[in-house]
Amino acid sequence: MRMKGPMLLKGLLAALMAGLATTATANDYPILSPEQDMIGEVERYQAAYEDTFADLGSVRGFGYLEMTAANPGVDPWLPGAGVEIILPGEHVLPEGVREGVVINLPEFRMYYYHKDAQLVSSYPVGIGREGWSSPIGETRILRKEANPSWYPPKSILEEHAANGDPLPSVVPPGPDNPMGPFKMNLAMSGYVIHGTNKKFGIGTRVSHGCFRMRNEDITELFPQVPVGTPVTIVNQPYKLGIKDGLLYLEVHTALDEHGMPSTLDKQAAIQRLLAEQQDKVRGFRLDWKAIRDLVYAESGIPGVIGQPIRTM
Repeated sequence: MRMKGPMLLKGLLAALMAGLATTATANDYPILSPEQDMIGEVERYQAAYEDTFADLGSVRGFGYLEMTAANPGVDPWLPGAGVEIILPGEHVLPEGVREGVVINLPEFRMYYYHKDAQLVSSYPVGIGREGWSSPIGETRILRKEANPSWYPPKSILEEHAANGDPLPSVVPPGPDNPMGPFKMNLAMSGYVIHGTNKKFGIGTRVSHGCFRMRNEDITELFPQVPVGTPVTIVNQPYKLGIKDGLLYLEVHTALDEHGMPSTLDKQAAIQRLLAEQQDKVRGFRLDWKAIRDLVYAESGIPGVIGQPIRTM
């Protein structure tokens, strides 16, 4: 029914106040029901001559490796004017707890479930490189600090000294600080969610085990996450989701316990995933060719693998 007169004005004012009350950003996605599995959408972009994956990722909210996975065969540093670039903005939510911060290592992505809102925020993150793997498990935000100083641990001091690049014992706040403008210490000794002075590492295996965010992202996230917020770190290269009555599979390159690409038995991993989530799979006719194609591509883009079984 179309509203008239005072009713229309009242409705417009309510909508305006609701808009002013929200702090939703481009990184925020509504959760409309507890059963919702997927957020966002895939977009296609015509590259300009000067575009790079690093610049596009920074502007559009993607990490470097997820951009290269979604665009095989495209030069990440000079795609070329007019080349179509896929922006992999659709995500299956990680399986398990939907509370606080959830980080999925193979995805190089963080999800923050807002406590008092039907909302999840998603950001790309850098994780630990070889020899400095990021942990898996459950923890919490232990403390937070704005404009932090950096006190390099002994292991990092020794590594830099051995490479002929000695570090000072303390790096004060500022543009040269590897912690960026904010940090959130986890209740895991030595592990931190923080900003960076080297944004090119977002979405790659680059850190000493910590979780590196773009400065603009952690600036947005920092005031929203209270001390004590639970943090869950998972390793889920394969994720199943249902949207619009169809079953989707999202595939990323699997990582081993050292944070490096894994020699995982992919067929066994898929069979295990389908068995573990049989309640989700039940009622769908699986397309095994689509499954094989997605597992082979490891593009990070969800694809349909199941149609509902029609019963007479």
